[in-house]
Order: sequence, then C-alpha cells, then structure tokens
Amino acid sequence: MVQPSFQGRNINLVKQHNLQAILLNLLYEPVLSRVELARRLNLSNATITNLINELIADGIVVEIDADTETGELRSVGRPRTNICLEPNARYVVGIHIGVGIFRVGMANLRAELTHNHTQTFDVQTPWGEVLELIEAVTKTIIRESNIERERILGVGVGASGLVDFSTGVNLLAPNLNWHDVPLREELEKRLGFPVIVDNNVRAMAVAETYFGAGRGVDSVAFVYGRTGVGAGLTFQGRVFRGSSKGAGEIGHCIILPNEGQACRCGNRGCLETIVSESAILHEAYRIADENPNGMLAQVLKDVTDRLPIERVFDAARKGDVATRQMIDERAYYLGVALVNLINLFNPDLILLGGIFSRGQDLFIPTLSRMIEQMAFGGMGKRVRLQPTSFGWKAGVIGASSLALLHFFFQQADSCLS
Repeated sequence: MVQPSFQGRNINLVKQHNLQAILLNLLYEPVLSRVELARRLNLSNATITNLINELIADGIVVEIDADTETGELRSVGRPRTNICLEPNARYVVGIHIGVGIFRVGMANLRAELTHNHTQTFDVQTPWGEVLELIEAVTKTIIRESNIERERILGVGVGASGLVDFSTGVNLLAPNLNWHDVPLREELEKRLGFPVIVDNNVRAMAVAETYFGAGRGVDSVAFVYGRTGVGAGLTFQGRVFRGSSKGAGEIGHCIILPNEGQACRCGNRGCLETIVSESAILHEAYRIADENPNGMLAQVLKDVTDRLPIERVFDAARKGDVATRQMIDERAYYLGVALVNLINLFNPDLILLGGIFSRGQDLFIPTLSRMIEQMAFGGMGKRVRLQPTSFGWKAGVIGASSLALLHFFFQQADSCLS
C-alpha cells in the first residue's frame, strides 16, 4: 500500500508555492489587484506585496493603472494599480510527435504560439533519425525566434503511444514501431534544455484545462482521433495517468471482439480499427470502388491540396448517401466508447480533436444523442461535448502547455529568475 506523505515544507518551498499560486491566479484571471490576490491566497498584504515586487523585478508581472483600465477618474490619492502576467517574459518549446508527422512551436506564458513548423516523416524511419529531424527544426525555430536562450524555460514533448511520464521514455508506440525510446534523455542531450515528455493526447488535455475550454472545469476528457485514437483525462487540474501510465487508451477498448479487424496492438475489434482516419479511408475507398461513378469516387479522384479525409467528409456533407451512412456508423461506435467513458469517469466536458474535430458537424449530432440517451442515470445530460479550442494546433499547444506547467506554473524548483 502506498503510504501518504506527511513531510513538511521548508520556508523556501513555501515561498515558491505562494509565487506559483499568484501566477496560476493571474493565468486564470488576467488582471487582479494585490488586495484580491491576498484575499484569494489567504496571505497578508505585506506578503503579497513582497512576492509581487519580486515578480515585477524579474519582469514576469507588470502593474497597470486600475483607474485607466476602468475609465474612472480619481482626483485625490495615489492611483490604484492592478497586476497582470507579462506573457512574453518567458517562452517554452513544444514538440508534438504524431504518426508520420511532428510539429515544433515556440509559445509564450499564455501558450500562444509565436513560431511553428510542421514536417512529415516516413513511419518506417528509425527513431534516432526522426529525433535528428526534430533537433534540426527545433534549433532553427529557436534561432529564428531571436529569443534569448535564458528566457526559454524548457521543452515539452507530447508523443504518440504509451509514455512513462516519470522517465520520459516512450514505452510503446505501435503505429511508429517504437519501443523503449528515451525521448527525454535524447532531446535534453541534443537541445541543451530540460525536457518533459508525456502522451500527446494527455498533453492536449492539459492545454485545454489550463489555457482553453477546460479552464475552471472540474473534470475534462480530451478524445483525439487520427492514425490512432486516444483520450486524456484531467481531474481538478491534475492529469490522470493510471498505475502503469496507460490511462486514456480508449482506442484499444474492444468494441467488436469477434468479427472485428486485427489491430496493431495485437487484439481484434479495437475502437481504433473502426473510427481512426485509416479505418474511415479504408471504408471510403471500398465504397468508391463499388460505385466508381458516385460522388465519393469523384471527390477522391479530384487532385487537390485537401487531405483525403477532408474530401470524404465533404462527400458526406454534400449528400452522398453511402458515405453519410458509413460516417454515421463510425460515429455510433465512437458514441458507444464515449458513453462507457462517461459511465466510468463522469467528466463535465468532453473535447474532440483530430479528425473528430475536423468532422465535428458529422460526428457531434450522433454522439450527443447517444450520450444523452445511453449514459447511466442521466449523466450524459450534464456532459458538454464540443471540438477542441485549438484546432490543428492542439498537439503543439499541448506539448507547450506541458512545459509551461512543469517549468513555470507548477515547477518544483524555481525557474523564475
């Protein structure tokens, strides 16, 4: 049995805790007064003033004239001032490693991207060569950003597959053929910055919880679909990873155990084999082959810059009956998984990313109906379901958010100066 910790904190850790509490309050509410901060944190005005002065000296927060902000005029007394976070005081690098694609971005303290780059790679490429590509792109972005190295706090990595958060090792990424890849160790050596690594969908859940639609929400589930299907879960701002770091592998919930397709994980009938991008495209090309003169076949033949999955969605939107039926069937199976997710974890908010966000108008009506009708005890009626706040940037903003939380807003050791 895991024993609870009853260890105390020395005075330096208490001060660090209070500084981080101030920063988190300013993250959630951009402008606050010293008096309001003291009230919220249950600290004396003198303590708040001393801590704020330290943050001002480091350039992390700034004072603004409260009367100017509200439009009030004061004829007597000192002008009232409020405190706000200076978002460009520090930066982090975010690296999203997907299947056959990675994105690298530079983000400020509000997880706003100032630079980003996307690059594809062959999934058969050895992991060492992929990291060489990531290293080159990351160094280019750092150089082009013209941000002083000392203002970059660290690097956050959101990686596909099963990731051990404590060691930074990618234990298993079936869609990349990766096993026991020491991402944190390798990238720290290559980049010269501290690195934090987690599963990419959990990183997206962190981004929504602290910087997106999940702010102030008690429990959030982020469900992402592309080559794989995964979920990230946060409860009261904390990520739920499970005992072996594998919580959220919704894509490997077995939906069709007998007649289902073989999955790369070794089982059959996993959700991923039904609702992933490759599964939908496989069915779409089958429909097109059976009806070569149909709308879907013509749309798929049309050579454009639009991704094939987008063209499939377009055919469904334009009224191709077979395509719409196929999408509705996929939405049904995804709905079954979400109902089970609600029955197990009872989240307040479910956010959809990846292809589920791109095709939100096709998926959400079926999903909402199933959740409302099938979740136990009416729990589904109280769940909000909506697309991600960040669109295609969810992965790289998620990776950046990991770094911001770990190296700034909730770090164990001071990174403020």
